[in-house]
Amino acid sequence: TAASAALAADRLSRDRVRPTRVGFVGTGLIARYIHTHLAATGWLFEETGVFDLSADSAAGFSGYLERSGTKGRITVHDSAESLVRSSDLLVFATVAAKPHIHDPAWFSHAPLVLHVSLRDLAPEILLDSANFVDDVEHCLKADTSPHLAEQLTGGRDFLDGTLDDVLCGRVTVPADRTVVFSPFGLGVLDLAVGKFVHDEVARRSGGDGGQSVEQASVFVKPWQLPHPGGEEGQVGGGKGAGGAQVSIGVLRVGDGRARYD
Repeated sequence: TAASAALAADRLSRDRVRPTRVGFVGTGLIARYIHTHLAATGWLFEETGVFDLSADSAAGFSGYLERSGTKGRITVHDSAESLVRSSDLLVFATVAAKPHIHDPAWFSHAPLVLHVSLRDLAPEILLDSANFVDDVEHCLKADTSPHLAEQLTGGRDFLDGTLDDVLCGRVTVPADRTVVFSPFGLGVLDLAVGKFVHDEVARRSGGDGGQSVEQASVFVKPWQLPHPGGEEGQVGGGKGAGGAQVSIGVLRVGDGRARYD
């Protein structure tokens, strides 16, 4: 989830002014992983904004940002509106079951929006934006914001394309409109990461994964993850300061079986 969000942030901003102010609405584990991947792929921000309905959660996320060496100013906002209006890259990572952001005017500065939690934005905001998804059929169901927009309009003309369309150059991302990326999440991404971990453990152990290897911790740099084309590819703009790595867990291999913890 976090890697695809970082990829989308990079590719959807290539024909726009690169964002320098990021804002997080929702400050749980997913938000931390997205921040980690943005930092590891070379993003630097002049300001990082934070908003959560839980003051303790917002304070905890702010503390995490400070401990992780985040550059620039860190601001905890007292309202979602304040954060939205002051950010040109927005990350929605909440547990909202229905839209709680309704006013398109909050987005008049045309930010790039990573709508990871899928149900934060009222359909009117999407209809006033350029919209990209990871997979159309997956995303337009279960009362996600794009699904609500489809129900409201009776069609899918509000969609500008998929992330694959952007990667392959089939569509152009507008520079003068709010751009919303709504990823439902694809199981094939988990399978790709799992295969990479399995193959890496097998390579390091000198076997094929069927040998007796009790366990191995695997640290993966985001740009080492499998590229859709079958080769290693960068997720975002670069390797980031210090060549940051992301721990993706422990794979236990033995007796021809593998289990990922």
